[in-house]
Amino acid sequence: MIQRRTHLIVADNSGPTRMVVIHIYGSSKRFFAGLGDVVQCVVKKADPTGIVKEDELVKVVIVRTHKEHRRPDGSYIRFDDNAGVLIDSPKDKNMRGTRVFGPIAREVKEKGFDKIASLAVEVY
Repeated sequence: MIQRRTHLIVADNSGPTRMVVIHIYGSSKRFFAGLGDVVQCVVKKADPTGIVKEDELVKVVIVRTHKEHRRPDGSYIRFDDNAGVLIDSPKDKNMRGTRVFGPIAREVKEKGFDKIASLAVEVY
């Protein structure tokens, strides 16, 4: 579960290293985001040579969460950190980076982010 003011690690090579969630898309009364959901973040720490700079607003899809996620078959998936991948817009679903670091959840591919899943090292 990701909520407002949650710190995220960036799982691609677009430039930022730390982000903070400021909005969860989907509804005005929505308080939590899970795997494959789109959130808006502000970049807190960025690499000076990257495309994205500090204090920039970005749209991010959640690819890893520390809180376990229950799948329909009864199994659970859980990761060591909270991480996201920067995208252009929720409609296009195109990544801003060219590589994805670390494993991602299968739910990301099921929600239509096929490009992120194809570039990932492992899909759990």
